Amino acid sequence: MMADHATPKGRSSAMSTYLRRLAGPAMLAAALALVAAPAAVRAQTVTSDAEIIQGLQSVTSDDPGISAALLRQMAQQSIAQNPGIPTQTPNLVQKLNQLAQITVQIQFALNSPIIRPESYATLGSIADAMHHPMLWNYKFLVVGNTDATGTREYNLRLSQERADAIVQALVTLFRVAPNRLEAVGLGQEALQDPSKPDAAVNRRVQIYNIGTVKPMPAAQ
Repeated sequence: MMADHATPKGRSSAMSTYLRRLAGPAMLAAALALVAAPAAVRAQTVTSDAEIIQGLQSVTSDDPGISAALLRQMAQQSIAQNPGIPTQTPNLVQKLNQLAQITVQIQFALNSPIIRPESYATLGSIADAMHHPMLWNYKFLVVGNTDATGTREYNLRLSQERADAIVQALVTLFRVAPNRLEAVGLGQEALQDPSKPDAAVNRRVQIYNIGTVKPMPAAQ
């Protein structure tokens, strides 16, 4: 919640399994909420690693060319061109909606990019999915979002720092290869509910599948 070098998979799995045991299944089920991918009709609640994998592997047939640099540019344009709360779905949200994705709630210290301890179990489950053979060749975009409390520039900076912190944790603690991850903060430029700009639902982290690291091998 945006609020107030690859090593063998065994090490990552052991760590994340240990963290999940500490946190307990009830917290983990509440912490993860799957956003509907393009092929899905409605959002689902994630309760297992398998559902995280399913959410992230529903890759669209076309390549929308999404990257952290492109989204960062679009967020800056949104701030410059739209002084108020957008009443229509921004272009950057339309682009992101094309991608396989999950939404997760990550708890941070107040006005800080420091991840609270109870959220490491969630990160462990995400890392397990990224290490799974179904997803080993894919790269992911970690997107931070805030509500509309505070200035847009501040929210943009804080959400970037928090997205960076998540990527750093996935790389250093859970051994996800750094070339598979990009981080971008969108601040309040991609509100989930523009009619309630200060609502908690807008404070979230989203993870998107943005394509393969290298070409997939041809089918035999």
